[in-house]
Amino acid sequence: MSDALSRIGIVGAGAWGTALAALAAEKGPALLWARDAALADRINATQQNEAYLPGISLPPALRATGDLAGLLDCDALLLAMPAQHARHFAAVLGGAKPLVLTCKGIEIETGKLLAEAVAEAAPGARLAVLTGPTFAAEVARGLPTAATLASTDAALAQALAERLGRPTFRLYTSDDMAGSQIGGAVKNVLAIACGIVIGRRLGDNARAALITRGLAEMARLGQRLGARPETLMGLSGLGDLVLTCSGPQSRNLSLGIALGEGQELADYLAGRRSVAEGMYTAEALHRLCARLGLEMPIAAAVYAILHDKAEIDATIAGLLARPLKME
Repeated sequence: MSDALSRIGIVGAGAWGTALAALAAEKGPALLWARDAALADRINATQQNEAYLPGISLPPALRATGDLAGLLDCDALLLAMPAQHARHFAAVLGGAKPLVLTCKGIEIETGKLLAEAVAEAAPGARLAVLTGPTFAAEVARGLPTAATLASTDAALAQALAERLGRPTFRLYTSDDMAGSQIGGAVKNVLAIACGIVIGRRLGDNARAALITRGLAEMARLGQRLGARPETLMGLSGLGDLVLTCSGPQSRNLSLGIALGEGQELADYLAGRRSVAEGMYTAEALHRLCARLGLEMPIAAAVYAILHDKAEIDATIAGLLARPLKME
C-alpha cells in the first residue's frame, strides 16, 4: 500500500460509494460522505448501510460523515455521486489531491466527458477513472470482479491499484481516459434499450443484435473522441456493456424492462432512491451527436422514448426499417 494514499474519502453513500468505502477500509481509514447526515449517523451506529446496501457488514475502519469539509483531510477522493454533479463536487473539494471518478456519464450541458469537466473545475487535481463491470453488492460481498483504473499519471494509477485492489477486485490500469469513460457512459443507454427488448418480449436474438450494434455505436463515438479501439473491447467497454445489458441488478436494464412492459416513466421513477444514469446520458448523447454530426440510432431511439415520449413499437419499427449496410 502507498503511504501517500492512506486515508481515502468517498463522496456519495449510495450502493457503489458504500461498496468502494468498504474496499478502501480493508487496508486503511476510509471516510464516507452522505448527503443525508441521518444516514451517516445510522452507518456509524450499525456499521451497515441498510438504505442502499442491505445485509453487508462494513469494516470498522469505515466511518461516515454528513460534513463535506471532513473530506478535505483525505489523501484521495473517490467521486461516487450522480454523474451530473461531478463538476460541482470537484470545484468544492478539488486541490492537488487525486480525484477518482467512479460515476459514469457525460455532462449534459457541455457534452464533455466527466474527467474533462472535473479538470476544468479542479485544475490542480490529479485525475483517475475507476470503471468497468461492477455491481456494487457483488463487490461488497467479495465476489470476483475485474475493473479498469485509468489515468495519464502512471504513478497515480499504480498507487490507487495497490490501495484499492484485492485478489477478488482486480484492477487493470490504462492510460486511455477517453475510452474508459465512453464505455461506462454509453452502456447505460444501451441497457435501457435492452430492457425494452426484454419487456416487449422480442427475444434473445434481438437482445444480442442490439448489444452488438450498440457496441458499434460506442466504437463510432470513441473514434471521434480519441479513444483506442482496444479499450472499448475491454472491461470498461464490452465488459461493462455485457453486464449492464444482462444482469438483473442493473438499474438501467430494470428501467427499460418496466418501459417495455408498458409502465409510465414517471410511475417507475416515483419514490426510487437510486439514479438510472442512462436517462441523463441519453440526453447528453443526443446533444453531443447533434454537435458532432454522428449517428447513434439506438441511443437516439432511447432518447426519443424517454424525452420525446415516442411510442415504443413505432420506434422499434423505425430501427428495423433502417437501410441495410455492411457490418
